[in-house]
Amino acid sequence: MQPGLALAPMAGITGYPFRLLAKEQGCPLVYSEMISAKGLLYNSRRHRDLLYFTEEERPIGFQLFGSEPATMARAAGQLEALGVDFIDLNLGCPTPKITRNGEGGALLNNPEHCSKIFGTVAAAVSCPVTVKLRKGWDAQNINILTIARRAEEAGLKAVTVHGRTVKQGYSGSADWDIIKEVKESLSIPVIGNGDIDSPQSAEAMFFYCGCDGVMIGRAARGNPWIFSAALSLFQGKQLPKPPSSVQIVDMVLKHFKLLIDLKGEAVAVREMRQHAACYIKGLPGAAATRQKLFRSSSFEETEYILREFCRCLQNH
Repeated sequence: MQPGLALAPMAGITGYPFRLLAKEQGCPLVYSEMISAKGLLYNSRRHRDLLYFTEEERPIGFQLFGSEPATMARAAGQLEALGVDFIDLNLGCPTPKITRNGEGGALLNNPEHCSKIFGTVAAAVSCPVTVKLRKGWDAQNINILTIARRAEEAGLKAVTVHGRTVKQGYSGSADWDIIKEVKESLSIPVIGNGDIDSPQSAEAMFFYCGCDGVMIGRAARGNPWIFSAALSLFQGKQLPKPPSSVQIVDMVLKHFKLLIDLKGEAVAVREMRQHAACYIKGLPGAAATRQKLFRSSSFEETEYILREFCRCLQNH
């Protein structure tokens, strides 16, 4: 069986432009950035860019966060009406501004309430509902097996497991054993997540955990090629050569153009600074180029800076 690969939902990263580039590199499954259920219901104009997607991105899941079952169900209904393929519930976000409100990873502290959310949302829509979880709130409260079983009982169609606690954030190591345990105790698909930093680690997680799919998050930032490389490994082919500096710069500019089409040049220039820094990270001269990019105020200027950077790399 060929494992599923997924691009993790990441705030500020997995908007339409980057999802499309990941799809073009063979990523089978993409997710929106996480969307506030309340925000969607009460200020949907602000969410216009977050909600934009195209047919080329299917299958696509939209991820919701919140804490009130009825609000989340109504928001899920709105997303279903837009034609998304499935809805993913965020029960793992470790960001303090989310957990302080009892949302994201904080929900793991209340398994009963998790069941209410699962059941209410699943009953409100006819498209599949899935959930992304962490192993527990902290090292003293590892309750993912309980919550994952509750998700299955409520009719959710898949569970993604990030092998860290909420309190860990992104520090320390992800626990792949817990992913394996969840996989062995459920009959619905389980997607593993955490510490996938290369095509080789994606393959290693798949075989070690026996999971149905592998979700790649931070390692995909500025590196959509990780999906085509991982797929090559899964298919028993040789790893493709890493992208050249010209291919990297071309990809940055393609990303930038998609962002301009979506949000206009003024917003795209600001947002692209972070994205561009991720694409060129680790290359000789990247730090100095990043400083120039942070001062850039147009597509033309950014293109010039990046083409110069490329020429310098080729001349060394």
